Amino acid sequence: MIRTVRRTRRLLQVAAGGAAALLALSACSSSGSDSSAGPDSSGPGKLSGEVTVFAAASLKESFTTLGERFEKEHPGTKVTFSFGGSDSLAASITGGAPADVFASASPKTMKIVTDAGDASGRPSTFVRNELEIATLPGNPHKIASLEDLSGSDLKVVLCDKTVPCGAAAQKALDAGRLDLTPVSYEEDVKSALNKVVLKEADAAVVYKTDVKAAGDKVEGVEFPESADAVNDYPITLLKSSRNTETAKAFIGLVQSAEGQKVLGAAGFLKP
Repeated sequence: MIRTVRRTRRLLQVAAGGAAALLALSACSSSGSDSSAGPDSSGPGKLSGEVTVFAAASLKESFTTLGERFEKEHPGTKVTFSFGGSDSLAASITGGAPADVFASASPKTMKIVTDAGDASGRPSTFVRNELEIATLPGNPHKIASLEDLSGSDLKVVLCDKTVPCGAAAQKALDAGRLDLTPVSYEEDVKSALNKVVLKEADAAVVYKTDVKAAGDKVEGVEFPESADAVNDYPITLLKSSRNTETAKAFIGLVQSAEGQKVLGAAGFLKP
């Protein structure tokens, strides 16, 4: 009888222990399920840290606006820009300069980066840009065409031929079978435009976006040959990126409807 009681107690203890173990296992499973369903793990993680963007000079105004919006939408992030001639920026990237994103003013300068193996993935075109003649306010020299810039006493400035805006200008001149000798070749489109703003030149062949950004400091003159020299603008994540997720998010903003609205307002054409 005593043995039977002891055996019964032992069986009850084993059953109780098993039930406790099952309850503990169930609790752990439930806890893990709740964690994975929480807001921090089901969606993308919170973005933070600094992103360095190398971008063509013509993107300065619109990208600065987008950078400010990005930082506002993602507290704890900082977007730092380096604007300049696309060829110089590409050379800096292939030379080891730390950057997360590259936005170029032409596929040719982007190819410098991709050929060097410094791009992560395939670059994508996000906008296009067209040329325009920037003249002094009021257009005192009555410039009406690209041809008016050649064979005259006008002081005309062009971007260097290695820079996308300079290569595009040469393409437009070739399309019109025109020859033009500028008073200077500038390192980027902003430098070329600034010569007119400072009245050191009578005209410059720049992008429509730069004429628009300058406001009443210059006057723009359209010319038909510009249709033969429209530049595609590609953007890419760089392999040297130290903040990949945040960099990808910035590229996403540029390509989004919101980003395209800002770029379109600046005068850029859709890709």
